[in-house]
Amino acid sequence: MALAIAVIFGTVVVFMIATATSVAVAGIKKSSTDSDWNAALSAAYAGVQDYEARLSNDTGYTQYGNPAAPFSSTSPGLTLPTGGAANTAFGTGTTGTWATVPGGDGMSFYRYEVDSSKYYDSGVIRIRSTGKVGSSVRSVVASIRQQGFIDFLYFTDYEIQDPVMTNVDATTCVKHAWEGRPTSTSKNLCGEIAFSGGDSIDGPAHSNDTMRICQATFTSQITTSNPTSGLRYSKVDSNGASCTGQKFPAGVTQPAFTSTIGMPSTNAQQKAATQYNTTATTTRSPGCLYTGPTDITFNANGTMTVKSPRSIKTQTDATDPTQGQTPAACGIPGTGVGQLGSSAGATVPVPANNLVYVQNVPQSGDVNATTTAKLADSCNTGNGVGYPRSGETQLSTSPCSYGTRSGDAFVHGVLDGQVTVAAENYLYVTGDMTYADRGADMLGLTATNAVMVWNPVKATSCGYYSTCYTSMLGDTDREIDAAIISAAHTFQVQNYGYGGDRGTLTVYGAIAQKFRGVVRSGSNGYIKAYSYDARLKHSAPPSFLNPVTTTYGVTTMAEVSPAYAISGDCVKKAGVCV
Repeated sequence: MALAIAVIFGTVVVFMIATATSVAVAGIKKSSTDSDWNAALSAAYAGVQDYEARLSNDTGYTQYGNPAAPFSSTSPGLTLPTGGAANTAFGTGTTGTWATVPGGDGMSFYRYEVDSSKYYDSGVIRIRSTGKVGSSVRSVVASIRQQGFIDFLYFTDYEIQDPVMTNVDATTCVKHAWEGRPTSTSKNLCGEIAFSGGDSIDGPAHSNDTMRICQATFTSQITTSNPTSGLRYSKVDSNGASCTGQKFPAGVTQPAFTSTIGMPSTNAQQKAATQYNTTATTTRSPGCLYTGPTDITFNANGTMTVKSPRSIKTQTDATDPTQGQTPAACGIPGTGVGQLGSSAGATVPVPANNLVYVQNVPQSGDVNATTTAKLADSCNTGNGVGYPRSGETQLSTSPCSYGTRSGDAFVHGVLDGQVTVAAENYLYVTGDMTYADRGADMLGLTATNAVMVWNPVKATSCGYYSTCYTSMLGDTDREIDAAIISAAHTFQVQNYGYGGDRGTLTVYGAIAQKFRGVVRSGSNGYIKAYSYDARLKHSAPPSFLNPVTTTYGVTTMAEVSPAYAISGDCVKKAGVCV
């Protein structure tokens, strides 16, 4: 009986040991699997970081990708980098390569695929990165966008008026405050402008300079490139008088420091989007090129009415400036009914996810050249598209207002679409410029010179030997829905010191300018009401301007179903690679 009990007890112990061993082994396997599962996601993240770093080091890296990868099928023109620039992360299929995660002990790998089909439209590149560790494979899709001016509702390089507009000494004044610019509060020699009572900046703001802030409200992040350790803004108004009443977001007492963001000197690079025979890695159609003063009215039905009497060719050859073409989609040059030079202009569809560029009339060597013998070069005498208005008095100190040969764009209306309008010279917003659908439509407005909120005035007699200037506009208030950049000058109200109270200037989008523009002077002009279009954090108007030093950032990232199996073969659904 004792022997039987011992045998039974021993058998139970053996079973218990076996069970414990089995559970332990299973736990080890599960632990290993969980570790591989988590590490595979980390490897996928590493792939995104690798591609982002390559973009930041080489802005031309957008041309690279594996055209055979399933995710890249909508991005024609992608090529694989060769030689020393070869990238093992561009592998695809069972024979394709994988890149090794640095510091992963040779056990973690990733590969990625690029979708650049929307890059020229919105500045966004999508990447699908797949990580592989052991028997685990996981994939993520990330959107990567150039970081630039439209990350801010308000951006300036210098917090002074444009020296061209004020005739001050540029060598003395075009400096940041801490670089030795005269800051006398009694004279304000360089025309510094303050945010004052009633101003509301409802979005992120940045200046490379030191801001003057009085009774103004900032509701979001505010930054400056002022490197000083003390107060990084000035509590004085535009006249240099001390002030209070500044309002910042909760917990914020002053602007935070961040590095200087460089402005491009012109928007000339945008003209390339209207050329054909380019080597760009895209099959997108060129936009529309107009020459000389051009008036554009956006219509709520997805069309625009264009008056551009100086235009000869509306697209040009990238390799030969003496060659061009006139696609019907841009309007037909000429003075016939429905043509660009007619009194009613040409009505055409808004170029879908594309750009309109208005250039100065070339002198020679260009298909759109017109000699001075055929077209006099004059200012403020009638530019062919209705400016100046009859009776208008031009008080601006700009070198040439309403020039007959100037690449000036005059825009207003209701936009149904996504497009950028770029002017080589000035861009005037001549009325409300709004979206038909704030969730779907997007507009970019850029100019090398100033972007003006049109405010025509006329001189009238208002007393003995006295002249008054009254606004010629029959309305008050102005709304502009757009991302706005003046590359070399300013965004301001035309004739800002005249015409009386114009109401409120509402801007929904973003504003970037080299110099600070005046929107209100005394009782004249507009009160600011600026709000940020949050979509600009993730997208951009087509072919928009970027800083001279470009960086990239991930705007969205999410895990998706694995794109590849452990073998490297693509995962298929209904026989097609996902």
